[in-house]
Amino acid sequence: MTATVYDGLAMTGRQLRRVRNNPGLAVLTQLMPVNMLLFFGYVFGSALAMPGREYRSFLVPGLLVATAAGGLMTGMFQAAQDTHRGVMDRFRTMPVSRAAVPLGQAVADLVVTTVGTVPLLLVGLAVGWRIEGSAAGAAGAVGLLLLFRFACTCAGIFLGLLTRSEDAAGQLGAASFVLPLLSDAYIPTGGLPGPLRTLADWNPISAVATALRDLFGNAAVPADSAWPVAHPVAGSLLWSLALTAVFLPLAVRRYARGER
Repeated sequence: MTATVYDGLAMTGRQLRRVRNNPGLAVLTQLMPVNMLLFFGYVFGSALAMPGREYRSFLVPGLLVATAAGGLMTGMFQAAQDTHRGVMDRFRTMPVSRAAVPLGQAVADLVVTTVGTVPLLLVGLAVGWRIEGSAAGAAGAVGLLLLFRFACTCAGIFLGLLTRSEDAAGQLGAASFVLPLLSDAYIPTGGLPGPLRTLADWNPISAVATALRDLFGNAAVPADSAWPVAHPVAGSLLWSLALTAVFLPLAVRRYARGER
């Protein structure tokens, strides 16, 4: 076992213990998507052309992706918190692989996300959402979702290491809440004005949400969309891999450099 893998597993365990020691925050984080599903599904759904159950089938994949995009906020805040409190400086004085610390945080977040997705899926089933595609398609949808979460967490870790401030990370994290609103996570983008629809279609969240709806068999791929939405599985893979390829090395480099 290489040093990076061994140290990465140790860092993953440390992050998981961190979550276990703060169960209130973990429960609150998992309840928020469920509350949004109930609120959007029964309040906003009545204002759309889609019937209630049809809208909730459209909404559940979008909420899954919006929750995955929350890895940006989670990764940013945890990395900034550790940096601000001197934990990262302490790790740098130890014989620990430089890649292990960011990787451990990202992998631990992925484990927590996998477990936390279950309540949202169960509530989705309770309100009428169904997997109408094949089992292979559903497995592919879950895989895309977790890959996108990992990419968003890597981006968040880099930004958290860059800001070095819990307050700044909290403000940036709150601002990231607008990203799902500028996508088709909650509403179809076909009725948006031209420039706004273009912005929404090129939002990575739109590609992943459309891919999940297609793979779950919940909705057809919309016509006349930008390339990532018109080819949602390929677009989702390219967005996720590109974000990971850019931000994971940047996070490792930023951690290794410290304040320099």
